[in-house]
Amino acid sequence: MAAQRVFPLSCVVQQYAWGKMGSNSEVARLLASSDPLAQISEDKPYAELWMGTHPRGDAKILDNSILQKTLGQWIAENQDCLGSKVKDTFNGKLPFLFKVLSVETALSIQAHPNKELAEKLHLQAPQHYPDANHKPEMAIALTPFQGLCGFRPVEEIVTFLTKVPEFQFLIGDNAATQLKQSLSRDSQAVASALQSCFSHLMKSEKKVVVEQLNLLVKRISQQDCVECMACSDNTVRAGLTPKFIDVPTLCEMLSYIPSPSQDRLFPPAWSQEDPYLSIYDPPVPDFTVMKMEVPGSVTEYRVLALDSASILLMVQGTVTASTRTAQATISLKRGGVLFIGANESVSLKLTLPKDLLMFRACCLL
Repeated sequence: MAAQRVFPLSCVVQQYAWGKMGSNSEVARLLASSDPLAQISEDKPYAELWMGTHPRGDAKILDNSILQKTLGQWIAENQDCLGSKVKDTFNGKLPFLFKVLSVETALSIQAHPNKELAEKLHLQAPQHYPDANHKPEMAIALTPFQGLCGFRPVEEIVTFLTKVPEFQFLIGDNAATQLKQSLSRDSQAVASALQSCFSHLMKSEKKVVVEQLNLLVKRISQQDCVECMACSDNTVRAGLTPKFIDVPTLCEMLSYIPSPSQDRLFPPAWSQEDPYLSIYDPPVPDFTVMKMEVPGSVTEYRVLALDSASILLMVQGTVTASTRTAQATISLKRGGVLFIGANESVSLKLTLPKDLLMFRACCLL
């Protein structure tokens, strides 16, 4: 009998402080829907659902016929399931971590290295950089959200410096002048000026940031000010709530915000030569996330085989899954997660006449 290469997973939830609380979190709702024994604590945050083999969140295999207890352990002994190209390129490891995020407050500012820099940092400080891989990211919106990604066009930042004195105070006159002058110079001058502005903002003392945000909120509340989007929109609303007051609040005046019509964004990587993110330019990631929508009138749907291991998340709908290697059908409903080995197809039979919404993460080289 062929070895089992498709099976359900129980995945790890991360309860970071910035996550939405209790059943307000989509992560918690997915967990509760997929596991009737799950107990959701309404006073705790449910920030991220991790679907993969990360050491701090290796998914458990929900199949008693498989000896290995976690996905990482199983893949280590069944590397062919990754697909030939993926196996060779990523040294027999699953090269992506599939996540669902449910965000209540601003996350910390993050910058992920490119492959070359990741390898160097791993050698220099493995305790801080536990692997040598880069971290390309792609975010897909399940519900409306705003994300800050890369830098805005310099002209917009200069406008904010001119019209928002509190912002210029934190940046500093010298760095602000340098950025304004870089408009008429080459890209290297722009990058250097952005570095200076970003460094000044990120190194500002929290006490000073709070003082300037309070001044900004007071000034805006006392006048009909619609001079710039950052003043009249999220920055002020964030500033009115003490727990939101932090440096990231003002980063909105530096950062690029994808258009509301976009349903995904790609945070750019950074290199040793250019450690400060360049003007927003979506990279081509090593991985893919497929969105699959199936009308409830379709009684059976086939998930096609790929030359890559993949992980499928059911966001809406109820099905039974069967494959050529499975000893029994697999029940899959909202919040359910399925691992699919390379070159395996899966037949999904709808058990209820309701539309399906699924996402499938894989690595197509």
